[in-house]
Amino acid sequence: MKLRKSAAVAAIAVLALTATACGGKEGSAGDKPGGTKPGSSEAPELPKYEVAKDVALDSPVFKKAKERGKLIIGAKADQPYLGFEDQSTKERSGFDIELARMIAADLGFSEKQIEWKTVDSGIRETAISKGQVDYYVGTYTINDERKKQVGFAGPYYKAGADLLVRKDDDSIKGKESVKGKKVCSIVGSTPLQEIKKPEYGASVVELAKYSDCVQQLLTKQVDAVTTDDSILKGYAAANSGKLKVVGQPFTSEPYGVGLNKDDKVLREAITDSLEKHVKDGTYKKIYEATLGLSGSDYVEPPALERY
Repeated sequence: MKLRKSAAVAAIAVLALTATACGGKEGSAGDKPGGTKPGSSEAPELPKYEVAKDVALDSPVFKKAKERGKLIIGAKADQPYLGFEDQSTKERSGFDIELARMIAADLGFSEKQIEWKTVDSGIRETAISKGQVDYYVGTYTINDERKKQVGFAGPYYKAGADLLVRKDDDSIKGKESVKGKKVCSIVGSTPLQEIKKPEYGASVVELAKYSDCVQQLLTKQVDAVTTDDSILKGYAAANSGKLKVVGQPFTSEPYGVGLNKDDKVLREAITDSLEKHVKDGTYKKIYEATLGLSGSDYVEPPALERY
């Protein structure tokens, strides 16, 4: 999502370096999910990915990865149930992480042949264009401005700004019902700019991290938190039984896999992988074992775009 410049934003410019798809920092690496963890015995079983053999692609990025014997995948580390790294075990988990593993297997790389690299939102285009990562999976919204610098396979998920509320609160059903309510988000984020418009009548609270907003929601200091619904689902899953996502998104954020702008062969190969596993049900199983733990229903992914 886009980041709106303002005096307030300038005052804490450091946030821009760690901006998420929504233009804010969603949490701190090491914030442990508190609900049912992906891959645990209580969660739906994660799919197993068969590693393809004898894959040959006329792709510069792929050939370089084959020569070094591993893929370098860019990801987030601080989004529970999406792109998360446990700081004590260094294990990665979440919806985006599983999709990245699935694609790697189709390209002929096992889990042991993946090097994860945490890349903050503000430097994603640089990391991709300079070849610091082979591809990137991390709440990365496809838009024309970014396409000038990088390529995208997908979209694989259609996110949108939504509202996270306490599970027993039925008074907030969408952005039209936040009049007089306290809504929290990250300074400068696009959803916050939308929800603070006078016609909605909300009282906005701007904090440094989404995890801080969520804490204030749990302690009833605010009535709702807004950002991409995918990120909110992660927090709902981490606070199972306490929070829920309203389910009325009010922006459109199609997520794609970011990769080298000129590597059409790799882009097609990744798109093929996504298409194959949407059709065979693997994609749905990944959702149910990760973001689905939030209680939010599965939604079919948007149509893939080839260009």
